Amino acid sequence: MDFKPDDRDRPQELDPWLQEDAPEPPPRFIINFRTVTIFVLLFVATVFTTTLVGGVWYALGLLSILGVHEFGHYLACRRNNVDATLPNFLPAPPLFIVGTFGAFIAIKEPIPDKRALMEIGASGPIAGFLMALVVMGVGLEMSVVSHIAPPPALGFNYGNSLILYFLSKLVLGVSPFSNELTIYLHPLALAGWFGMFFTALNLIPIGQLDGGHIIYALFQKQQPALAWIFFLALFPLGMYWTGWFVWAAMVLVIGVKHPPVIDESIALTPFHKKVGYASIFIFIVTFVPVPIDLIQ
Repeated sequence: MDFKPDDRDRPQELDPWLQEDAPEPPPRFIINFRTVTIFVLLFVATVFTTTLVGGVWYALGLLSILGVHEFGHYLACRRNNVDATLPNFLPAPPLFIVGTFGAFIAIKEPIPDKRALMEIGASGPIAGFLMALVVMGVGLEMSVVSHIAPPPALGFNYGNSLILYFLSKLVLGVSPFSNELTIYLHPLALAGWFGMFFTALNLIPIGQLDGGHIIYALFQKQQPALAWIFFLALFPLGMYWTGWFVWAAMVLVIGVKHPPVIDESIALTPFHKKVGYASIFIFIVTFVPVPIDLIQ
């Protein structure tokens, strides 16, 4: 191996971490008693609240989807050496019909480039979507199709997405858009429905949502305009489902624009672009304009 003279004579102080008295580099991807305890306590609490709302099948299905989604993000962060916390689940009061506010990881440092941004942003929705396909498919097999109109009673009608249509046709042989029959979703299928719905929410291309990461990586220059278009579109949608107003308020808090990555010069590979387009496809097939409506 050849060395240049200036390499041999380079002073140690140029790299402070190599000095004998240099401080230890800050720990990253911290997993210790405290972080594991928080993870376990929040997970157990969310198991309790989701089971209380929908039963064991529902809790198993929904937490599997949320867990796979967030660990997809976490593993992508580790792959790209971007410091992040373990996934944490968020239990919700029993009055909240889902039983959970979802789950999240906290990314502790700026993302280095658009390739890493695409991997981190898309890994969660793609992994969660695949898990939700399995959960919803099995749940539909256990669901009941009735050609008798449901009795008049207060309840919830869950909106139809393109993926629900195709899975219903594939598994049950019927269309969920039909007015002549009713599909009584098994709790596992309902968990799959909420898993798909959460996937679509995260893929809205605004700010630092998963969709915001993906659109910024794909269309950096157009991202601000696309983000504002989708943000403003939430308000007319809110006329049909008031939950969109709540989501718009939350998005406004976290910001509509996406922050830059450290190195903007590194372009996406063809593979990364395909991952981005696959994520856009998932958003299209899972999006529900009117997710939940009351049956009067």
